[in-house]
Amino acid sequence: MSINGNGWETYSKLVLQQLETMSHGIEALRAELQDMKGQLTELKAKEDRVQDIKSWKEKIDEVASPTQLQIKFEEVEQLKEFKTKAVTMFMVVQTIMGIAVALALEIF
Repeated sequence: MSINGNGWETYSKLVLQQLETMSHGIEALRAELQDMKGQLTELKAKEDRVQDIKSWKEKIDEVASPTQLQIKFEEVEQLKEFKTKAVTMFMVVQTIMGIAVALALEIF
């Protein structure tokens, strides 16, 4: 009977060892699952941000496309240049008129 008892004791130790190994494996899987859940949450947050940016871009594209905005910027630059030339010409003409009036007053 001691042989059977010894065999049962060995078998029960083996079963216990296997259960402990499985328990450690399950704990490792739980930890990995928690890590995956965290990564999934991060991915969902990033996806939400991407959707927000996509929505913003669609709204901006409804107002003006990047090409249209570039054309408008170039037109504004041309208007600034025209304004500078017009003001300069006005000042030159005013100076000439001032000189002409001063000469006219000296003559009379």
